[in-house]
Amino acid sequence: MSDDKHSSTDGFLTQDYEEWMSRLPEELWDIPLSNLAIPGSHDAMSYCLDMKSPMVQSQPVLIRLLDRLFRCFSRPVILRWATTQHKSIGDQLHMGIRYFDLRIARKPHDSSNYLFFTHVIYSHLSVLETLASVATWLESHPREVVILSCSHFEGMSAKVHESFILSLRKLFGSKLCPRMEAVPTLRSLWSNRWQVLLSYEDQSAARYPELWPAIPYWWANQPTAQGVINYLDRRKAMGRPDGLFVSGLNLTANLCFMVLEWDQSLWTLSQENWDQLSVWLQKQTPGYSLQSLNIIAGDFVGPIPFCPLVIALNQRFLLHTT
Repeated sequence: MSDDKHSSTDGFLTQDYEEWMSRLPEELWDIPLSNLAIPGSHDAMSYCLDMKSPMVQSQPVLIRLLDRLFRCFSRPVILRWATTQHKSIGDQLHMGIRYFDLRIARKPHDSSNYLFFTHVIYSHLSVLETLASVATWLESHPREVVILSCSHFEGMSAKVHESFILSLRKLFGSKLCPRMEAVPTLRSLWSNRWQVLLSYEDQSAARYPELWPAIPYWWANQPTAQGVINYLDRRKAMGRPDGLFVSGLNLTANLCFMVLEWDQSLWTLSQENWDQLSVWLQKQTPGYSLQSLNIIAGDFVGPIPFCPLVIALNQRFLLHTT
């Protein structure tokens, strides 16, 4: 993609991605969000991992032991492979990301009420201060809609869940779109001034009408572009879910791979595989077909032209329906 602020990708100016939803052609305003192409951020908050934090308790005991004994060696490796994003959540919003994969936990033996984001280790930014910045951003972008997918919740009791949910309801207030059988359209969201679909992957969500259930995430768990593509093509052949769902265009390296590729990082691996992934991505189409895609989540969504390619798929949908 050109560095020129006014360069375009299939009709969308790069300067327009901050408000790309409000700039979609009117023909797409009455299409459910589940039938649009929406750029998403995998492990959205991993850009602010705290090197000094404890390791998440769900990690294997051996890895946690090695981390305690050889932290000066283990932490740089963890940071190289656990970091999936380089841009802040504010930057991601400006670039066009509208789905955020948020993994939330409470630190062990922490007497405070703070919750943090996790990916192997904890973030240094707390959850509520981060989501407050999202709420502020939405105030100045009244026709943009975000999908917040909260999951994992390690170390959280029923009481902590209840307190956290009440904080979320207070924070987003009337911006929260209530759970409904049919996925809403942009026009219906705008008319009700709803801007947040909040997915909460815990049974406690059922008691609150403002919370949506877990959103399916197609995760390939593969370290190569071809492995990811093969997996996603197999899932597509089986048909898409009825509602919102995510196709993960992100690579995954297991411990064996990391040992063999000791001089690599998730960032270098993603760079090496991006060209092949982007070629596949540009051939996809959102819409009503059983093989259409919806939310597409990626790693390092800033340094690569991820958002422009995903957003441009909506133009392909229009071409296929006219």
